[in-house]
Amino acid sequence: MQKDMEKKYIPMTETTYYTLLAVIEARHGYAIMQFVSNLTKERIKLGTGTLYTMVGRLTTDGLITIVENQSGKKTYQITELGQKLLEMETERLQAQLENGISVLGGRDEKEI
Repeated sequence: MQKDMEKKYIPMTETTYYTLLAVIEARHGYAIMQFVSNLTKERIKLGTGTLYTMVGRLTTDGLITIVENQSGKKTYQITELGQKLLEMETERLQAQLENGISVLGGRDEKEI
């Protein structure tokens, strides 16, 4: 199952990546949107439609789970599978960044 999810989620979209980061701690939908907006200094603002479509998919795929559901307000948290995929994506992004710095770091600013 994990290999199937790796194929589906790696590389991750930014919105998926930041949503998984947000639910390392249990959060409801609005708190997820706030967390992502604050963490990215408002570079990424999740709309409700985008968020709830993605949260539904991540829940179905077992990357997050509903840990509380009171009065229709669901609280989500990352699962072990979601955590593993998030770590894999972070390592992939780190390697990508290191490659970019390695290539660009040796160039004169005029060449960039």
